[in-house]
Amino acid sequence: MLTTDTPFTHNPTFLQQNQVPDPEPDCDPASVGAARTLWNDRMALSGSNELTVEVQDYIPFIQCKGRFQSPSFHVDQPILLQVFLRADCPQPVAFSKLAVSLSNQEYNQWCVAEASGSDSMTLLPGKTRSFSFSFVAKTEDVGKKIEVTGVELMLGAAAGRCVFLSWRGAGGDAASAHEALQASRSSRRWGRGLEARQEPSWDSLSLQPSTMIISRVPRISVQLSHQPPALTNELYRIGISVRSEEDATARDVTLTAGLKPGQDAGLSQTTQVTLDGSVVCDDSCPSLIPDIPLGTLEPGQRLDRCVYVTCVSTGPRVFLFHVAYSVDTSVDGRRIVCRCHKDETVTIETVVPFEVSVKFVSTKFEPLDRVAVDVPFLLMTDVQSSSPWPLLLSSSSLTLLAMSSTSAQLQSQVQDVVLETGECASECFSLRCPAHNSSSNAVATGQYLISWRRYRADSPLIQTTVTLPHVILEPVPVYIHADLPSFGRVRESLPVRYHIENRTALVQEVEMAVEPSDAFMFSGLKQVRLRILPGSEQQMLYNYYPLMAGYQTLPQLNISLPRCQTSNSQALRRFLPQRIFVKAVRLNDTSTK
Repeated sequence: MLTTDTPFTHNPTFLQQNQVPDPEPDCDPASVGAARTLWNDRMALSGSNELTVEVQDYIPFIQCKGRFQSPSFHVDQPILLQVFLRADCPQPVAFSKLAVSLSNQEYNQWCVAEASGSDSMTLLPGKTRSFSFSFVAKTEDVGKKIEVTGVELMLGAAAGRCVFLSWRGAGGDAASAHEALQASRSSRRWGRGLEARQEPSWDSLSLQPSTMIISRVPRISVQLSHQPPALTNELYRIGISVRSEEDATARDVTLTAGLKPGQDAGLSQTTQVTLDGSVVCDDSCPSLIPDIPLGTLEPGQRLDRCVYVTCVSTGPRVFLFHVAYSVDTSVDGRRIVCRCHKDETVTIETVVPFEVSVKFVSTKFEPLDRVAVDVPFLLMTDVQSSSPWPLLLSSSSLTLLAMSSTSAQLQSQVQDVVLETGECASECFSLRCPAHNSSSNAVATGQYLISWRRYRADSPLIQTTVTLPHVILEPVPVYIHADLPSFGRVRESLPVRYHIENRTALVQEVEMAVEPSDAFMFSGLKQVRLRILPGSEQQMLYNYYPLMAGYQTLPQLNISLPRCQTSNSQALRRFLPQRIFVKAVRLNDTSTK
């Protein structure tokens, strides 16, 4: 085997003639003799006429570099591969075949260069020679990498003794430092006067041993139309318009739409996607719908589809719209079927459409921290819009648990109300909490349901459920309330009837006294002592005579229960009206006659 110390020149004819090559000038005679002996011994051996030399294990007399012209090629582009060879010896080197091995052996047949007839190809000293190869990738190799696994150079003829120089990978030499030394030596010895020749610098040639096969560039446009931000729980509409710019028919067009994979795992649990815009999504709807068939697209044709998304939680989400199709094309005269795709992504923010606040007040609109048992009170709800889009409140309703309504039928007071951003819609419900056998003093109220959607949208109504807070119950041993007109007139009788109910199992004594008032005269007992049986009711009628017009404070009652020390006059008077509006009498008012 030849080594770096072999003193012979690389004569292009010695392989065919099996003759010992001439030694290089100024070689050591002892080395020349030893080399001749080794040569003759090798020629005397019987066996194969082929000798393979792994060139990268030595400092070579021929250097090789292979490179793909690009790190990646589209499947509808011919793949271009170049192999650069340079002889680093004082005499021309002839070879008859150059073959490149690739990771996919099916492409090897396109990467072979052979001498025609009996002629051989020649490398001149210090001269770089390039060989170009081109082949068409298979469509099933899209997404795969093609690598140069080896380069082989055949010296000599197949009919006689020949040597195969073999490089692993795309060439280059393991002994890079010696390679630079050899290049410097070659330019000094045999490259003088070659500077004027126009050829690439060997050191500037870089290796590109692999390339990636990528899909064909799609010739379609994908446009999205929607109105962000999305509102929680609404059926958010996203329009997709696909237009073909291909010269041929796009077949098997499919759409994959939904939440882009790789995001927070919790988003897939709170995002639903559907193609049906007439029904609100539920938990059975997926977050990503793959391979929705769209049919075919002729050149210039457009397809329009709609996808509906429901986001249960707030925050940003990235949605993916992947359109794939097949199209026939030609590459270097070869007909292939390309599978193309185009991706469009969009980030959509989800916000809360409205805020609902709930409070309990007395019939005099005073805040309540406790609710008296079997005494009417008011539930007030405020719906304040935080949506950038107008909202249509279609209807509302109450689902009561431990409560009951004082009216026969609850009706929505915000039906068909349109709320702009920041506006508020309020409702008031009169409720009563009957006595319970439960020992707990806190009971559940129920739920408040609102049906809504974007104003002037054709999407289905969304029902939002708000759980009402628990209420703390307060037992009332004696309940007193009054019946009186909505207003009075100056110097006209204003009848006020007081109802006193005993809600205990004992006979209750009630002491009542009317405090004098500058705004009213009254007729009736100023002080009275009543005895009320368990579960019974007593009534007291007073006639008040207003003396002044305007809002006036009614005469106050002092009420005491001698047998019930837990109740005081102030606690009992909270159920009674405190003020009333008094109209002035006009001289031409016929009603006073």
